[in-house]
Amino acid sequence: MLALAGVRLRRGPQVLIDGATCGIFRGEKVGIVGRNGCGKSTLLALIRGELAPDAGEYRAPPGLAIAAVAQELPQTEATLVEYIAGGDVELAALEAQIPAAEGTRLAMLHAEYDRLGGYAARSRAAQLAAGLGFAPDDLERPVRHFSGGLQMRANLARALMRRSDVLLLDEPTNHLDLDAVLWLESWLKSYAGTLLLVSHDREFLDGVVGRILHIEAGGLRGYAGNYSAFETQRAAAAERTQAMLASQARERARVESFVTRFRAQASKARQVQSRMKWLARLPDIAPLHLEDGFGWEFAAPAKLPRPLLTLEHAAAGYGDRRVLSDVSLSVNPGDRLGILGRNGAGKSTLMRLLAAQLQPLAGIMEAAPDVATGFFAQLELEHLDADGTALAELERRGGPEQARWSELDRRNHLGRFGFRGDRVFEPTGQFSGGQRARLALAILVARKPNLLLLDEPTNHLDLDMRHALLVALQDFAGAVVVVSHDRALLRGACDRFLLVANAAVAPFDGDLEDYAAWLARGSDARQEEGSEAAATPSRREQRRLEAEARNRLTPLRAEQRQLERLLEHLIAERTSIESRLADPATYAAADADEQRRLSARHGELSLEISTVEERWLEVASTLETAG
Repeated sequence: MLALAGVRLRRGPQVLIDGATCGIFRGEKVGIVGRNGCGKSTLLALIRGELAPDAGEYRAPPGLAIAAVAQELPQTEATLVEYIAGGDVELAALEAQIPAAEGTRLAMLHAEYDRLGGYAARSRAAQLAAGLGFAPDDLERPVRHFSGGLQMRANLARALMRRSDVLLLDEPTNHLDLDAVLWLESWLKSYAGTLLLVSHDREFLDGVVGRILHIEAGGLRGYAGNYSAFETQRAAAAERTQAMLASQARERARVESFVTRFRAQASKARQVQSRMKWLARLPDIAPLHLEDGFGWEFAAPAKLPRPLLTLEHAAAGYGDRRVLSDVSLSVNPGDRLGILGRNGAGKSTLMRLLAAQLQPLAGIMEAAPDVATGFFAQLELEHLDADGTALAELERRGGPEQARWSELDRRNHLGRFGFRGDRVFEPTGQFSGGQRARLALAILVARKPNLLLLDEPTNHLDLDMRHALLVALQDFAGAVVVVSHDRALLRGACDRFLLVANAAVAPFDGDLEDYAAWLARGSDARQEEGSEAAATPSRREQRRLEAEARNRLTPLRAEQRQLERLLEHLIAERTSIESRLADPATYAAADADEQRRLSARHGELSLEISTVEERWLEVASTLETAG
């Protein structure tokens, strides 16, 4: 259906993709992945017909109906339901002809209007709006009255409204809550056309696509299966390539040694020539390119008071409008809380209350004197000075710790977030959304918080940076409260969930699958029951005791992670030594001292590994017993 043959795509002088050859078939659902800036959006622009390849050929059937999400905010007086319904361009064109038609022509147009489902168009538009998180009262509001994020949701709904052969989606979940993401995933599974999806949400990709196109180092390569299958295949390919390279290097070294020793001997001339020809014919094995990952962690907080923050029967809202009522919550070091709830239920209001950006309308909020809050809000990127450099923004907004940092310290810190070399001197206004998100995260980390409040932190972050964030959160000694539509982040970073519904905040007794089922049932009764149970003193005391028990296990969890890293290092060193001991070249070198040293070190490593494994088992058993 869609075919690329030797395609090259540029952005200015930079070659993004070169030599791309692939076919995309009718009805396929394809995920396009790669680092930010690698050319994913440029590839979609080629398929939309907005640019031509710099080399090679792109072919598509004539008359193909392609739907894509407009990136510009709508400038229209139309209501939300009118704007979404207008996405059905066939129906809109037909409606434009009806007022001027008469007689038989008018009858034919009405028949065609009925065939295209024109009388159900508003209902279909309303269903799309509801699925993407709009309230019924929003349908008759002018689109221009909504926030930028909600206007982008309206653009997405308008694209889904269109009858299309091909649907192109570029990071469609960025402006969605978790409930809208789950709805969109279900909608896309039933979409009958060809889907090309750019996303950094691994669970969303796993649930929707059956094939991956990976862009890396200017190349485009296809993998069968979803994103998890792609990761497995890519890791296996890297392992095979590394083994082939090592084998070829050993053979090359052996033959080159023979040539060097006998090059001057006339009796060996024919054998030497034969081996030199063999060397010349050795195939070039290109090492699989693995991009540098992000390596950083949260610095240890200066203090960890207990509790960090307490709410007692607190209410929150704006002016006279209460969004949340009777909220009682204690946040302690080591807590990992995920906040769930429908769009508009009050999740961001709760986060602003915890961040002290809102004062309680009733009740009590007490923060420890030494609490250091790091708040990553959905609008965090807008706080960056477009004319300021990454280096200047880190110095300006990085907190009091910055006074003790040298410029080299700041550059090293930014380097761990991908800002290297002269990139630290570029104005942030030239950065992509992903680069600005990384900079905002780097500034947050520099403040050394002990309470992290993360409201949709993964918007614009690519998969590698999302993984780095998850790993850093797992090792963080303070408390973490997260609102996110990224299920991989919620699963990996949170050990319990709170549900915001019916103006209340209560524990959610279940996992993300249970939450999806709760959304599907559309039941608020369960939350009402949970709120009543949570209001009883015995239940609050039970939660407090459970939290204290978890916090006592925090040092053991940290030790377990350290033991795992140490084991990985020791096993890698032992494997390397075993490879050398198994290599005949080790003994051909006739270095007896080196051979004895390797054997002795192998024995030491085996003993160390055994000791570390025993301690790991003790720690794991203790944690398992404690639940």
